[in-house]
Amino acid sequence: MRSPLPQRPRSTLAAVRERLNISRLAIRHAGVTLCCWIAIALFGLFAFSTLKYALFPDITFPVVVVSATMPGTAVSSDGLAETNPTALETERQVTIPLEAQLQSVEGLKKVVSSTFAGRSRFNLRFRVGTSLPEATAAVEDNIEQLKLSSETDFSTVDFEVIPLNLNEATVVSYALASEEMALPELATLTETEILPELEDLPGVLRVDLLGTGAISTAEDVEPSLLESLQSSPTLVRFNGQSALALQIVKEGDENTLDVARTAAGAIAQLRAEFPDVSFTLATTQADYITAATQATIDSLLGAVVIAVLVIFGFLRSWRATLITALAIPLSLLGTCIVMAMFGFNLETITLLALALVIGIIVDDAIVEVENITRHIELGASPRQAALRATQEIGLTVSASTLTIVAVFLPVALMGGTVGQFFKPFGLTVSAAVLISLLVARTLSPVLAAAWLKAKTARQSAMGQRPQTFSNNGKAVHNGKAVHNGQALHSGQASLPASQSITWVERRYSRLLSWSLRHRWMVVGVATATCIAGLALIPFIPKGFIPQLDRGEFYLNYRVPMPGGLISQAPPAASAPTELPGGLSAAPTDVQTAPSQMPPLPQDPRVLLLQQTFGYGESLEEDVLQLPEVDSVFTTVGRQGRPNEGRLYIQLKGERDRDTATVQAQLREILSANSESGNSESDNSDVITSVENVPFVETGGEKPLQVALLGEDVTTLSEAVSEVKTAVEALPGFADVQISGEENTPEQIVEITRESGQRVAYLSANLAPELALGDATDQVVAIAQSIIPPEVSVDLGSDSARIGEVLGSFGRTLALAIVCMLAVLFIPFGRLLEPAVVGLCLPLSVVGALLALLITQSDFGMVSLLGLLFLLGLLDKNALLLMDYANQLRRAGMNRTEAILKTGLVRLRPILMTTASTVLGMLPIALGLGAGAELRQPMAVAIIGGLLTSTLLSLVVVPVLYSLLEDGWIKLAGKAS
Repeated sequence: MRSPLPQRPRSTLAAVRERLNISRLAIRHAGVTLCCWIAIALFGLFAFSTLKYALFPDITFPVVVVSATMPGTAVSSDGLAETNPTALETERQVTIPLEAQLQSVEGLKKVVSSTFAGRSRFNLRFRVGTSLPEATAAVEDNIEQLKLSSETDFSTVDFEVIPLNLNEATVVSYALASEEMALPELATLTETEILPELEDLPGVLRVDLLGTGAISTAEDVEPSLLESLQSSPTLVRFNGQSALALQIVKEGDENTLDVARTAAGAIAQLRAEFPDVSFTLATTQADYITAATQATIDSLLGAVVIAVLVIFGFLRSWRATLITALAIPLSLLGTCIVMAMFGFNLETITLLALALVIGIIVDDAIVEVENITRHIELGASPRQAALRATQEIGLTVSASTLTIVAVFLPVALMGGTVGQFFKPFGLTVSAAVLISLLVARTLSPVLAAAWLKAKTARQSAMGQRPQTFSNNGKAVHNGKAVHNGQALHSGQASLPASQSITWVERRYSRLLSWSLRHRWMVVGVATATCIAGLALIPFIPKGFIPQLDRGEFYLNYRVPMPGGLISQAPPAASAPTELPGGLSAAPTDVQTAPSQMPPLPQDPRVLLLQQTFGYGESLEEDVLQLPEVDSVFTTVGRQGRPNEGRLYIQLKGERDRDTATVQAQLREILSANSESGNSESDNSDVITSVENVPFVETGGEKPLQVALLGEDVTTLSEAVSEVKTAVEALPGFADVQISGEENTPEQIVEITRESGQRVAYLSANLAPELALGDATDQVVAIAQSIIPPEVSVDLGSDSARIGEVLGSFGRTLALAIVCMLAVLFIPFGRLLEPAVVGLCLPLSVVGALLALLITQSDFGMVSLLGLLFLLGLLDKNALLLMDYANQLRRAGMNRTEAILKTGLVRLRPILMTTASTVLGMLPIALGLGAGAELRQPMAVAIIGGLLTSTLLSLVVVPVLYSLLEDGWIKLAGKAS
């Protein structure tokens, strides 16, 4: 049976192909073409030299902190709050009115407040992209307009508004020590001689001196909130010794590696200038960023080499391989120009994008060069072959590339946090494939016409294909279709004559022929496969972003706060308090003339600082039991909290266990010591938390966070405590903490509110084997079984971001599919081919989900990118198959023969693209190098998806193409 092919008028189609055939113009002006690409390469090299390395895209989470202190708030000499209004009174009189007033601030995403006796603290989180200065000004304006109740004298309430740019992060920390000077003398030298030099460095926002234990106690002067956050009294230990530390904080828009290099140069000069002072690198972000980006670059280069080897293995011609391979560096260099224009960095996401598109950017050149080679094998001269081949396939290549842009460009337009994260990804991929299209349509034909050699008559005769047969028995002689006894001499209907059909082609031809005779069976198998693939989703770990084995982590700890609150200024004068290393926390006048001063009570904050420091020493001993530990940097009194400390733990480069395993053992040691009291200090009341170093600073949140919302504080506290007890008994959960833990039915110490409702948070860290999505589901299920009816459950932190990611990707995926199908309408002029592609898209998901399940990789933000890539590649393959089949049918061949011929002709370029992409992804899938945990899920998804979708598309696309066309014809016949 011969099915008619609905088509547009030949003149219209020819005109479209002619307009899109820029290859003819490039060949005619070969010199200009070569000069243009040389210029692009040079500009690309310059642009590449300007790109900076980073770990992730620059994402600013605008945060504004508001502190409100009621009148009458004071702290007694023993550290206990006196004459303060209760937390409930403070909430009613200050927190709730201020919260309502701030809700109208434009761009505000969430308001989280903590209320204590006599003071409230608000954390205002704005949408990503909001201008922090504008947000701060809007908050100040709203506070000025605040009208509060007349029950209390609110005219004296102290408000302080502080903008926090979380990108203003500590880049490096140096521990300072001296055998010649005591710490007080060293502190004086550092403040007067060293700090000024470092603070003047380009890109440096400020330099914090830690470890002095200094507290300003001048009369009538209270430290502001900002001062308490940045210049609070601190104590420092490095590798078991008391020390000072310099923390170099970069400006928000500065590059971390640039500031780290600048600081390292300055420190080298300071070492020479002050030989009696040792400067030891205590913490740095630069090493891991360098290692992770270099590992990604190595994977990228490996993908390039593998792609070239695969191309040579298929084409068996170094000339054709070189022409095809040139598309890779030129496309990458052209993409660097676009990246520089948009201000992107060479970071994990953009480098992943470049590694991802290696198979795509070489695909256009593969199709073009392979088609030119085929025409040469049919007897055309290289120039004739270039002109004919590009005319034949130009529209197809252009449309297929534009569909990939239609898939990835919506990713760059996503909103919210996810959109900011993936904007560089979407634009980088789109730019790379568009530039690769230009290479394939201009430079590749020019080089093919100049470099490829024409086949001699003897070569053509020696390599003729044997006779094969189509589905209905009609012969295909020497690669030329025979229809009604006449050969189709059009090059469009011919197969290469220089090589015999391989066993792969023979088996594929038989499979395709069988599939066309059993179309409904094929559709049934494809449908069952899709259903089975989707059924795997519940068994795949659901995460947000994988944990990274950085070789470094934090041990945060908090000791009990006497009296519950010590956050205000101490008495006007205090007696000297000796701190470790000979430091003193007394005012200057007390230190200089102690005999003339009467005995005064000690500053309670200093006592608490000393107590916390002692706990830190004990915890250091626990940490140093681990053989993998290289150094420990302890800071006590961070951000104005004298009862809190942090140990930064750096692991050795050569070790047998990964970071997660070391963390798990440390938690066991801490738990055992806490229960048995084996440490020198009793740590039973100390709350510890082993934390990963965050790759994107979001304010110190744990990955899992579940919120209980309700009106009664006591009910919330009891409910969240019960949930905590149940969660702690589950495997995989670590460092489970709750807010308002000190609340009792008799005394409410802390009230937390979120966006107008009282809330109690449960947060936790997770073991590597427990995915975030699965852990969140477990906690929510437990909470719903415990909480009373008046309490509801909500999510926060990364637990909430999973839903945001899936929602954003769902909308983006729908938009991408609509755009892709709209672009597909251009070369075909009818809905049949777009419908075939749309029905085949689920095929790309099956193998990806199976691969994620087998490797137990997270189904999260990174693997979703792999699924988008698969959609684009499947669409490209389907377009190549259907467009060539249509060309053969217009040449006079019936549909079945055209499908069989198309399969043989397009099999090689499709397999080349698949092989180069799959093999190029293998180094990434193997999880080699720093940051491999982030790259691996995407590579696994791509490899699994390509292996199945390529096979299914080679069979299912032709079957659906014929089935839908028959159905279309029947419907049209009934309608007429």
